[in-house]
Amino acid sequence: MATSHEPLAHEVLQQAAQWFATLQGEHGTNERTAWQAWMNARPEHRQAWNRVEAISGQFARIPQPAAAHQALRTGVSRRRLLSIGAVLGGGCLLAMGERSGAWQPMRADRSTALGEIRQVPLPGGAGLWLNTRSAADLSPDSITLYRGELLLEGAMGMRLGTPDGNLRLDGQRVGLREYPGHTEVIAYQGTVTAEAGGTLLTGQRGRLRRDGLSPLGALNPGAQAWTHGVLQADNMPLGAFIQELGRYQHGYLGCDPRVAELRLVGAFPLAEPEQIFAALERALPVIVRRPLPWWLTVQPRQPLA
Repeated sequence: MATSHEPLAHEVLQQAAQWFATLQGEHGTNERTAWQAWMNARPEHRQAWNRVEAISGQFARIPQPAAAHQALRTGVSRRRLLSIGAVLGGGCLLAMGERSGAWQPMRADRSTALGEIRQVPLPGGAGLWLNTRSAADLSPDSITLYRGELLLEGAMGMRLGTPDGNLRLDGQRVGLREYPGHTEVIAYQGTVTAEAGGTLLTGQRGRLRRDGLSPLGALNPGAQAWTHGVLQADNMPLGAFIQELGRYQHGYLGCDPRVAELRLVGAFPLAEPEQIFAALERALPVIVRRPLPWWLTVQPRQPLA
């Protein structure tokens, strides 16, 4: 993350990544002098450089190839996963933080690594799915989400704990996802009630905070497609799509603001990102740039009118 509270501009991050790539290869005194001048020109340049270095250090510790979706056992047809359409629009990419104490996810009963999706059978035929980089504790009558996202099916009367309060499930299927400052709750089937007040009915989603549960409207189509290893887009802005895809990928994944509002329709296999990037280039006026193996951005193929 940047050392400043303000998000770093996309162009500055790209410059930092390009300088990093240059200095990793063959270079001489002129290149190092030019890089040092760039570093000294603005505080944001040093912040961007520090971020690139931090991501490089994290990625260097990851075994290759990355073990994305090791526990995923679904047989989704590839032919139906690359239906994609587009119309024109703009946006940005922000990294999501986490609020749970670091020790809680580490000691949780069940957890997933980045890029991993896991199904956990429960007594009585109920099922629990954990999305990428999630952690939860299980007991006979309760589930506590410490980090990430889960979907629970077939466990009526279950008590649900989150960083933002407790819930009661009076139905068959519910989803929880942690965000900075709140937890999103999706009532796929049946009602969900917060101990602090507020209820969702079938087909509704809401925001859970310490003061209760407030409705946000109807659930998004395809919101539970991740349980099948699919990222589903229904007229989704490209920037939001890249942000979601970044939850499953190591390294940096960004989107140029000039193309971030281009729209997507389709279903995309999370375990095969290269297919996704190829599909984006075929269907949209974008190109996927990779100045470093772990630094990827989606940019305009040519200047937009």
